[in-house]
Amino acid sequence: MAGHIQDRWFKTENDANGKSIRTKSDRHGTGLRYRARYIGPDGTEKSQSFPDGQKRKAEQWLTKTKADMDGGRYIDPKAGRITFRQYAEKWLQSQTTDPTTQEPVSVQIRRHAIPYLGSRPLGTFKPENIRDWLADLERAIPASSYRRVIFASVSGVFAAAVEDDHLHRNPCKSSTVRAPGPSNRRVVPWTAERTFAVRAALPAQHRAIVDLGAGCGLRQGEIFGLPADEIRFDTGWLHVAYQVKVSGGKLVFAPPKREKERDVPLSDSVARALKEHMAAHPPVAVTLPWQRPDGRPVTKQLLFVRPDGRGALRRTDFNTHFWKPALVAAGVIPEPRPGERHQAAREHGMHALRHFYASVLLDAGENIKALSTYLGHTDPGFTLRVYTHLLPSSEGRSRRAVDSVFQRTGSASDGPETAQP
Repeated sequence: MAGHIQDRWFKTENDANGKSIRTKSDRHGTGLRYRARYIGPDGTEKSQSFPDGQKRKAEQWLTKTKADMDGGRYIDPKAGRITFRQYAEKWLQSQTTDPTTQEPVSVQIRRHAIPYLGSRPLGTFKPENIRDWLADLERAIPASSYRRVIFASVSGVFAAAVEDDHLHRNPCKSSTVRAPGPSNRRVVPWTAERTFAVRAALPAQHRAIVDLGAGCGLRQGEIFGLPADEIRFDTGWLHVAYQVKVSGGKLVFAPPKREKERDVPLSDSVARALKEHMAAHPPVAVTLPWQRPDGRPVTKQLLFVRPDGRGALRRTDFNTHFWKPALVAAGVIPEPRPGERHQAAREHGMHALRHFYASVLLDAGENIKALSTYLGHTDPGFTLRVYTHLLPSSEGRSRRAVDSVFQRTGSASDGPETAQP
């Protein structure tokens, strides 16, 4: 690296005898005196200015810059001055993932990170800035699980910025920055009484939604996007290949979460409920774009549509106008006061039906791997972590096993006799 320190308060001239002498420049005594200059990896000149009395500091800066270039740690000063907002917006636009996945990430970054971190240049970030942001985030969002998701998205932005040479290291990866922990709250499944009380409180055209959630473990979007031809009454299976989601503010058809299609056992009871529903409320042809607002149109005969029959159900509308009133009627949440909204019911959303389904299968002795497949989880280990406390206890199985043997052999009530020599 060719570099030197320029003293802008003096200049070198030749006197009448041709001898080089230093004379004061026109800017002597004003502005920053020393300018450290070097040629960057891209072949262009870079510089940094320092005030009078800091020539030593300018030399140290130049030496460090050379060491960074030699060690592969060099960051262009201009790149480091790009703000988090500028880089994050560019990063969001360059994402190539499923559009319906991009939207929540965009919300996380724009709503919960840019307002706090947006104006700071990337090159100035320190771990303390992330710790301060996490403290603010905790006050704004009580749910640790959601803070964890937001943190992961922000860390992804910084990871990309490191690879693009905007900063040396990801401040989210510092040993002093603690990522929000996973939620330790145990799943408490609904009772059968509560589940069917909510079902009874729903309008007739929506009651079979509970049958699919509690009897097949489908997610809300998968229920709203279930076409009639994916129900295999003859074989006793239900194929999950579609869901209704929001992308760019518009409803779209999309594959299931993580594009994981699956087959779920269809019990006689649920099959009967679906047949009754379809007889009373015939499926309706609904056309939506595929995955994004400008995607190719796809038409499906859906089991559940808007009350006016003019389109697919939207999650927020259904939750507000049908689900939460049913929760009130079933005594799950209180009746809101006049002028107020229903109580937030995160743990009582439609996901509670999937938890009920999991608890029923585990209680019946179904194994974790099969349950994970039916729920559409990618990793059976995740299923185990969520529902391990619902597994029948090993000591309970031991007692039942011993009791079944003793009852079968008709052993005396005072226990087995001691063996005689």
